[in-house]
Amino acid sequence: MLKLYRRPRVGLALSGGGARGLAHIGVLKVLEREGVPIDYLAGTSMGGIIAAGCAAGFSAEYMAQEALRMSRYTRLLRLFDLSLPGAGLVEGKKVQAYLAQHLRERAFSDLRIPLALVAVDLLKGQEVVLTEGRVADAVRATISIPGVFAPVRLDGRLLVDGGVLNNLPADVVRRMGADVVIAVDVSVPFETRPELLDLEGQSLPLTQVPLAMETLRRTVGVMMAYIQTQKLAQAQPEVLIRPEIANNVTLVSGFNRAAEIIAVGEQAAEAVLPHIRQMLHRRFWPSLVKHA
Repeated sequence: MLKLYRRPRVGLALSGGGARGLAHIGVLKVLEREGVPIDYLAGTSMGGIIAAGCAAGFSAEYMAQEALRMSRYTRLLRLFDLSLPGAGLVEGKKVQAYLAQHLRERAFSDLRIPLALVAVDLLKGQEVVLTEGRVADAVRATISIPGVFAPVRLDGRLLVDGGVLNNLPADVVRRMGADVVIAVDVSVPFETRPELLDLEGQSLPLTQVPLAMETLRRTVGVMMAYIQTQKLAQAQPEVLIRPEIANNVTLVSGFNRAAEIIAVGEQAAEAVLPHIRQMLHRRFWPSLVKHA
């Protein structure tokens, strides 16, 4: 009996998390350095930006340098075109232009690695996995944090950030055909979040605003954490990387700490390298069997 083997197909899933998502660059640095192959990519929100860059052929070092260049808030603020009143605080045309500057007119079919980006359709109330059309348009959709960025109208759908329903798309990259799934979760562990602001009972109306925002953020966080647990149970990734990013790095705060966050991602990836190597060497699948 003759057996021919192929190496396992590796899928990388990158979660949303705003500034925390810069840790994905550190993970990619280690995977590149160690020659870990990536056959499929899936990303949500900030993870979608990094996944798209990787799929387009940008090196982790290039993305790290760009993150450091954009780490000054004066540069970031130039991307925010306020839109009040509107469907979001930011219209998103400047962000769209920035994405187009880097991704140009690339379509998904032009990418070096198959890519899937996750968004949510507000019209049908369902998860949407984007794998066709212009990559820059899909990235703009997956980063559309509700209330912050205006939704994107694309192919008859009204799309917002995929993190609403699938913040860590390990199941998506599994369906793409990955034998070994490496999932990188940069969300804040729910149990480590600080206590709610102690503002209850104060009479000044303005002091209630932070409490209201924090309550809303926690409510959405409960929902997202529950959904993510169910999704991970379904996908069962072989490798789950959770960089230990400081809790005060959030969706919008922490971009000025790019070097620190990227380094944390590197450390987290290096810690699981033995497990990754084990998965790649143990999981060889017979692709053809002939009987002599």
